[in-house]
Amino acid sequence: MTACGLDFGTSNSALGVMRAGTPVLAPVEGESTLIPSAIFFDYEHMGRTIFGRHAIATYIGEHDGRLMRALKTILGSSLIDEKTAVGNRRIALTEVVEIFIRHLKAQGEAFAGTEFNSVVHGRPVRFVDGDDEADARAQNVLEGIAHKVGFKHVAFEYEPIAAAYHYEDTVTREEIVLVADIGGGTSDFTVIRIGPDRRGKPDRKDDILANTGIRIGGTDFDTLLNVDAVMPLLGLGTQLISKNLPMPKATYFELATWATINFVYNHKTERETRELLADACEPEKVARLYKTIRRHLGHRIAFAVEDAKIALSTAEAHDMPLGFLESGLHAQTTRTGFERAISQKTHKLTEMAAQCVTMSGLKPEQVDTIFLTGGSSLVPAVRRAVSIAAPNAHATSGSDFLSVALGLTREASRKFG
Repeated sequence: MTACGLDFGTSNSALGVMRAGTPVLAPVEGESTLIPSAIFFDYEHMGRTIFGRHAIATYIGEHDGRLMRALKTILGSSLIDEKTAVGNRRIALTEVVEIFIRHLKAQGEAFAGTEFNSVVHGRPVRFVDGDDEADARAQNVLEGIAHKVGFKHVAFEYEPIAAAYHYEDTVTREEIVLVADIGGGTSDFTVIRIGPDRRGKPDRKDDILANTGIRIGGTDFDTLLNVDAVMPLLGLGTQLISKNLPMPKATYFELATWATINFVYNHKTERETRELLADACEPEKVARLYKTIRRHLGHRIAFAVEDAKIALSTAEAHDMPLGFLESGLHAQTTRTGFERAISQKTHKLTEMAAQCVTMSGLKPEQVDTIFLTGGSSLVPAVRRAVSIAAPNAHATSGSDFLSVALGLTREASRKFG
């Protein structure tokens, strides 16, 4: 029996154990220590459930089935009580999360050669903004799932604090650090004192000066880029002939949001879209929307958007190919346009990072370092937004996708031995 650290993320997940006093991440998909938080229920081979990259590749290969991604967002939303259709049955969305975490635990146990009975689970500072009761419920649901998959002892740690513990392994002097963990679904901030002499302390409460968090992350950036660059090609913003009304927006936003794409795939939405197509001023665009719904192409669009977001972190422009929807179709995206689309969200990140510094009782100039982690911290506009909170601090980063998991693993060893 042993303990593990488990980072169940919106976009990616990882799990680690201690070996010879060092945190080591388990290979959870082939040789990779990082697995996309994705499940594919294969209808062509009923009963087969596929995970991670293999799940995504199977979906893109146009197998008949149901792809689900951004599973963690369920915990902090009204979807926590919903069920979803999987083939000819309906299962709770929380059961989908359970299936994924059970798989992750099994992969880790195969690597460790032993059963895990204890876990330190990462969690965002806020599952739910401004609602303490709903936030507590989200953690309780995740704890219940952990017990169901076989963990007898479950503890939680804020993800930015876990990232700080990982960063602390690399420092040679004491620092005051603003940790910014910008993930797929949430952005979390911690101001913490770290240093070689503090590393071995059994209780770090006095070192943790402030925590803040907000439900903004990479999936929100995907949605906004999708709505800005792709959905107009499917008719968003166009008019209907009757009464000169605009195309209804709800379906476009559902289609552009990872957690709700599957909700668009139903006979009612297909029928309503077919009726809108007959009344459209620009039917060639709305025909693409109809095809997307009928052939379940929403996730393929979302993956193309995600690729564009990643490309725009290093390039000023990206030509997003959409040939799977219509031969020769593409969407032109630019970093300037992307940053304009997400500007309200990045302003919120600045406010939340600054609030964390204020809550710590320190002045911005007293922060020595900004430690950036999480995949969405690679977005240049995000890095600039966070830096405003402590403009004189040295900015650094570590394992963008793995810092939290490594810190949780070290914390699991401290809590459970």
